[in-house]
Amino acid sequence: MPARFSLIAFMWLLINCAGCQMHPSISFRNDVYPILEENCKNCHTPPRGKGYKTSGLDMKNFDTLMKGTVYGPVIIPGNSNRSILNMLVEGRADASMRMPHDTDEPLTDEEIRILHLWVSQGAKNN
Repeated sequence: MPARFSLIAFMWLLINCAGCQMHPSISFRNDVYPILEENCKNCHTPPRGKGYKTSGLDMKNFDTLMKGTVYGPVIIPGNSNRSILNMLVEGRADASMRMPHDTDEPLTDEEIRILHLWVSQGAKNN
């Protein structure tokens, strides 16, 4: 009986997980940085970037991004739901604070998903 139960449980898993998608490992260098470079870096790079002047957030590289703003970190590795970066690009904060700011084009759903997964996966410098 236990062998039959195991077979049934295994088949149930196969059937119910056939549509499951494993999340790919997100690379800062290959996946995240190009998004930041294209959409955020202009405003968040010292000394003239408007976002840098306002918040102190420097996005020129991984280390400066992880330092955060004058108000504290914007990324909580492993927790994209509480990370300020994710809240701002996903539109979960006040609409006037949605990033990228001063543009009519928010990040694409795919770009938002990449940032969300990267933070959820630990926001690694990979």
